[in-house]
Amino acid sequence: MVKHIVMFDFKDENKQENLLKAKRMLEALVDTVPSLKSMEVGLNFSEEERAMDLSIITTFDDKEGLALYANHPEHLEVVDFIKTVVSQSKVSDYIV
Repeated sequence: MVKHIVMFDFKDENKQENLLKAKRMLEALVDTVPSLKSMEVGLNFSEEERAMDLSIITTFDDKEGLALYANHPEHLEVVDFIKTVVSQSKVSDYIV
């Protein structure tokens, strides 16, 4: 099994609206991307300086499943939106 974790820091402009839109868009991928086995989308409540605004934890059967997800048209639409509203992101991919 492959885990794919991404954390995003959102720009201040329309932050709450953009966070909720991104959450909805990401969660909808579970029903549209066959290789995506599960997804958790969490909104941060920590007030620490190092905290990120939104995190996703996704699972796939293998690296090929992750690659299919990365290039799926529905996922690419979400990526296009997120690129316009985030200031930075961090990723970690590993095999369980």
